[in-house]
Amino acid sequence: MKKSSILCLLALSAGFFAGSPARAKGTVCEMRFTLSGWSAFYKTASGSGTITCDNGQKAKVGLSSKGGGLTAGKYKIRDGYGKFSEVADISELFGVYVEGGAEAGAVASASAQALTKGEVSLALAGHGTGVNLGVSFGKFIITKR
Repeated sequence: MKKSSILCLLALSAGFFAGSPARAKGTVCEMRFTLSGWSAFYKTASGSGTITCDNGQKAKVGLSSKGGGLTAGKYKIRDGYGKFSEVADISELFGVYVEGGAEAGAVASASAQALTKGEVSLALAGHGTGVNLGVSFGKFIITKR
């Protein structure tokens, strides 16, 4: 094969890959929520919130958390905020997330957690009141209302 033919093939290949469409940008969603619960070796919490996405999708959601560990306490998060990893559609956000965390707080409490559900990640943060202490694990469930 001639040198000019090879250069031509390389140029065409480079143009083909450079001209390939980029992956479509995903949808970014966030959640505002309230959550209250208790723990005494078994941990449970429930609450509600609203998910809003930059593509205009919105959903009211129910939240629940169940698990166990070495925990004790009672708490309420009033100003919770969650940010999801990019998804194609809001429907990918509903379901069961795996959680784990360490808590410590008295009267004014703060928390932060990272959760996963397959390829979807969720970072939660919030402020509230209560007394809680311990290490826990379990599941965090988001359902559409």
